[in-house]
Amino acid sequence: MKNLKIILASLVLTFMGYTNANAQSNVTKFGVKGGVNFSNLYTDNADDENVLTGFNVGLYAKVPVTNSISIQPEIYYTGKGAEVVYNNAFASGTAKFKLNYIEVPVMLVANVTKIFNVQVGPYAGYLISGKTTNESGTYNFQDNINTDDFNKIDAGVAAGLGIDLETVSFGVRYNYGLTKVGKERNYSGTNYTFPDGKNSVLSFYGAFSFN
Repeated sequence: MKNLKIILASLVLTFMGYTNANAQSNVTKFGVKGGVNFSNLYTDNADDENVLTGFNVGLYAKVPVTNSISIQPEIYYTGKGAEVVYNNAFASGTAKFKLNYIEVPVMLVANVTKIFNVQVGPYAGYLISGKTTNESGTYNFQDNINTDDFNKIDAGVAAGLGIDLETVSFGVRYNYGLTKVGKERNYSGTNYTFPDGKNSVLSFYGAFSFN
């Protein structure tokens, strides 16, 4: 948790620092963005053929550092989750985990050409809701797992490709989670984490800038 707080603080300070550095310039762009998510949890128990479809929507700022490099902080709502099959000592069956976050990435954007760019950077998210539904099996996931059973903080790294067309942009991005979705529990003296996966999300988005 201490490391996650450091990550969040670093994201805020990075945004403030680059905004102040460019305060006398009028080339900083602000805009809205949104798109579709295809999410899963990377774990041996996840079914890769049953990814969940969700969406993302939010705001961004694009702050130039050089002619070809920008810093792009964002804040948006995003839906994640997966359909997971369990068959172990703690649970048996199939469940869908639907997780909704407020997410804050800070991307380094490098223009390869005038309109084509590559993006990479860290992200941190805060869970605002989590829902579990039973799909099959004998274990009642829905009544035994709720929002309080998921970790509130999700953090990881993101990378993507983008195309800028004046005020309109399009792109694809992949988010690779580094924190487990479920909280650690204890059963008969044995510690375990459930759900034991980390978020994996492929997103396609469109964006519109105001200036």
